[in-house]
Order: sequence, then C-alpha cells, then structure tokens
Amino acid sequence: MKFIIAIIKPFKLDEVREALSAIGVAGMTVSEVKGFGRQKGQTEIYRGAEYSTNMLPKVKIEIAAADAIAPQVVETVQRVASTDSIGDGKIFVLDLQSVTRIRTGETGDTAL
Repeated sequence: MKFIIAIIKPFKLDEVREALSAIGVAGMTVSEVKGFGRQKGQTEIYRGAEYSTNMLPKVKIEIAAADAIAPQVVETVQRVASTDSIGDGKIFVLDLQSVTRIRTGETGDTAL
C-alpha cells in the first residue's frame, strides 16, 4: 500500500477530486495549508498599503491507495493539477505499513 500526499493549488481541488473518483479512489483527506517554494511568496495591497507575504495558500490531499492503483493516482493528480506554471505543487509517495478500519477491524487493502 502507498500513502500519497499531494500539495496543489486550491482552485484545482474539485477537478482533482472528480478525476480521482473516476479512477476508483474511494476517499481522501483534504486540508487547507500554507507554504512556499520557488514562488517565494507574493505582493498584495491591503487598504492602500503594499505588503509581501511569503506563505501562499495551498491544499494538501492525502490518499491511501493499493499498490496496483498508486501509479495511476499519481499520474492523475499530476495531469489534472498542472497549470504548467511555477507553484503547481508536489506529490509525495510513501510506503504504508498497515491500515485498519475502526468500525469493522478490517486491515490491509480491504480497509481502504
């Protein structure tokens, strides 16, 4: 099993969610986060004063996937979330040792 973490631009969330549902991803966890990378922040104007912020809003998607579907999940997120501009985000794939469904006690792929 794999644990896939994707950091994407917020306005791409609905498109990514729909694309992942279409390939059979049953669930995900979504968090609003802030961060910076190569974008180095942005300059904004608030009440006539210009200020710089170095933390940009992003969305973090966490998905537990079976080994068989994990490459397809990564490819789908990369394809759908891309705007071909700096700040599109990152995808991290980690090995997942175990999963247990709390309600039934199922473990492994059946718990996904």
